[in-house]
Amino acid sequence: MMPATDRTPEPQMFARLLRALVVASATLVACASAGFGQPALSPAQEDAVRALVREYILQHPEIITEAIKILQERERTQSADKSRQAIVALKSELFNDPAAPTLGNPKGDVTIVEFFDYRCGYCKQVAPAIAKLIEEDKNIRLVVKEFPILGPDSVIAARAALASVKQNKYAPFHWAMMGSKGQLDEAQIMRIAGQVGLDTKRLREDMAAGEIETAIKRTYGLAEALQIRGTPAFVIGEELVPGAVDIDALRSLVAKARKG
Repeated sequence: MMPATDRTPEPQMFARLLRALVVASATLVACASAGFGQPALSPAQEDAVRALVREYILQHPEIITEAIKILQERERTQSADKSRQAIVALKSELFNDPAAPTLGNPKGDVTIVEFFDYRCGYCKQVAPAIAKLIEEDKNIRLVVKEFPILGPDSVIAARAALASVKQNKYAPFHWAMMGSKGQLDEAQIMRIAGQVGLDTKRLREDMAAGEIETAIKRTYGLAEALQIRGTPAFVIGEELVPGAVDIDALRSLVAKARKG
């Protein structure tokens, strides 16, 4: 799955901008028609005003690009503000859910929350950077949110990972599945489980536990509340970071969160 993004597609953005220009020109005409006590413009005069607006845009098409950039930045700012508000409101569920496995330092001063799917290529791409980060920075706490959105095998992988907690094998199982190549189906999941020392018979039994289903549903709910539409996605401090990011970006975000 492609990384989540808050960028509005260009055709949609352009259409919205054109609508805004139409509204702006209509407003200009209305204001001119009001005339602040002067007689209203005739239909011909209104057409002339619209023609002037159109002519200016045709002569200065660069204003379309400028306006799109301004609109995109405004929407990014609004989206970031909404995300921060949601993160603050959901702080306990995000950072302190006892059902969510944690890696790194459980008492770390900065917490990273990752929403991921074991079958997501971008999640696998960023996994080495995450592993390196928590290895080099001993004060990072990583909360992992199993967010299976790529089909039934993703759900099986998530259930197996959560069930592995009961055998104290979550960390090796997690990293092994993240590092696996090729198709990650049920057979491969169980092969990996056996390779890291899990009792696969017990694992299958534990996968059916109701609390595992509840934990996954809770993650779906969190993702919906945060408007997370793809994997991976990270919450660091009060920022929502969609998509695969490199280790330098992660270091920068951790440093920013650490400063408060």
